[in-house]
Amino acid sequence: MAHIETILLATDASRASQAAEEQAIELAARLGSRLVVVSAVSGSPEVRSGRLLAIEGVVQRARAGGADAAGLTWDGDPGEAIVEAAAAEHADLIVVGTHERGTVGRLFLGSVSDHVVRHAGCPVMVVRPTHVLSGSAG
Repeated sequence: MAHIETILLATDASRASQAAEEQAIELAARLGSRLVVVSAVSGSPEVRSGRLLAIEGVVQRARAGGADAAGLTWDGDPGEAIVEAAAAEHADLIVVGTHERGTVGRLFLGSVSDHVVRHAGCPVMVVRPTHVLSGSAG
């Protein structure tokens, strides 16, 4: 297995992203990898400002946890933006959270994590929200 030099963490600053954030921070610190925290943003300046603050919070937590971290925003559709950012940053691994979806939701393609898995040029780790991980395996 090649050394993972750069991990790209895709976050939308939601509760669903928190487990992915923690996994990416821990992995980057443990492997000595650079962590790039990216969020796709489209919309008003207020949305962009809020996302920048959220990214900075994740970057600070990562640095406090011993990881070399930086943050950036990327314009456009979230799935496409994450894939583009990963290519631009030469990411060796993408870490992305997933929103809980019922059976019907899983049948529809097009979620951000699904798009990233299908189009990324590197491995993708999809992390479920924490409370799902602590539940039963069935």
